[in-house]
Amino acid sequence: MIGGILVFAWGALAHMLLPIGEMGFRTAVGQESAISAIQASAEPGDGVYMLPGMSPEQWQDEGQRAAFIQRYESSPYAFVVYRADGNPAMASMGPSLVKQFLSVFAGAVLMAWILSSMASGFGRRVLVAGCLGLFAWLAVSVPYWNWYRFPTDFTLAALVEQVVGWTLGGAGAAWWLGRRRKG
Repeated sequence: MIGGILVFAWGALAHMLLPIGEMGFRTAVGQESAISAIQASAEPGDGVYMLPGMSPEQWQDEGQRAAFIQRYESSPYAFVVYRADGNPAMASMGPSLVKQFLSVFAGAVLMAWILSSMASGFGRRVLVAGCLGLFAWLAVSVPYWNWYRFPTDFTLAALVEQVVGWTLGGAGAAWWLGRRRKG
């Protein structure tokens, strides 16, 4: 539990008081026209869009793929998460904060279980917890940077957030686990 609280608190600090949570984000001008254009071209329902993009069926056609690459390899690119029903978190962050805490708590329980299986001491457990944060970053953020061209500063901010957060959470869990063994 203490690990989850520390990771959640670090995430709040990173996003609310430090610039880490905003790195890589920009504010678009002409937002209404951009939203209208995406809304007009989006399939029904929610989705993730790469613009420009091709359907998997078109990508399998060698001619269509070659023409697409030639036309768009140097064009602007966008990766868009589209929600037709809007973003309720803008009005009330409460439900999203609860989901975030539950997600972090589940991760902290898994981390504590991994750390409890280690016979080594506090320092090694904290190091392993930090490595778990690094693993999460390598497994998720680096592929997004590589394949979907997420901004480098956004990706590096995610590295700091994950490694620092899980190292702090690991320190709390390692302290608690060491405390329990002594008592």
